[in-house]
Amino acid sequence: MRKETRTVVYDEELQVEACRFKGIMQPFPNHFHEYYVIGFVEDGERCLSCRNREYRIRRGDILIFNPGDNHACVQTGNGTLDYRSLNISKEVMLELVRETTGERSLPGFSGTVIRDDEVICQLQSLHELIMNGFRDFKKEEVLLFLAALLIQRYGQPFEKCIPECREEIERTCEFIEAHYTERIRLNEICRHAGLSKSTLLRAFTRSKGVTPYGYLESIRIGAARELLKNGTAPVDAALQTGFSDQSHFTNYFSRLIGVAPGVYRDIFVS
Repeated sequence: MRKETRTVVYDEELQVEACRFKGIMQPFPNHFHEYYVIGFVEDGERCLSCRNREYRIRRGDILIFNPGDNHACVQTGNGTLDYRSLNISKEVMLELVRETTGERSLPGFSGTVIRDDEVICQLQSLHELIMNGFRDFKKEEVLLFLAALLIQRYGQPFEKCIPECREEIERTCEFIEAHYTERIRLNEICRHAGLSKSTLLRAFTRSKGVTPYGYLESIRIGAARELLKNGTAPVDAALQTGFSDQSHFTNYFSRLIGVAPGVYRDIFVS
């Protein structure tokens, strides 16, 4: 079996993360990110589910996840996955759209799995520049060319990619986002939303693609990620984001982000 390697590099100038996973067999559970993920499969095959659709991804496929897109991925067969991705925050994407179109609005990319030789060429080039620590402005040019291609060919106003949600579900999200550092009980969420437990679970999962608890843990991981970027120790990040213990935090962070919290923190503080 090939040795598994996981590498994450943060480019301070672009404020973009580049990830490279090789020889991976780990399944990724249903979750979402609060940032854009633009990735491509270098080798291997997997079953991907995103926004309640199923895909079989393989070498040469480009993957695009909007903020909030719930997705899960599992290996097929005995092979492993080689995968690269760029993680782009909403703030950076807003600036890219402004530079590219003159407008300042978040795009929602319509294709989850695409095959586009021109896009993959720009994506590979930018990923290599970031991984190799390239410091000239060429990488900024490539990022802008990549953003322009994606926006022109696959972009639409972000609001059109957000499914309509009942008012009760939105109240549930607001409550979770306001209280994620605390121990939240399902009774409290239901009381705030004005729904029974059974109705809430069915409606929320249908609307968001994850359960309320899955939503809570994704929010916690997003907050922990920001703390780790600022140098917070993993044990403190776990406590400050509402995880019951560091072991649970480490396991869940590793499953969703692909590297352990300590490894992720060292990217920004070394």
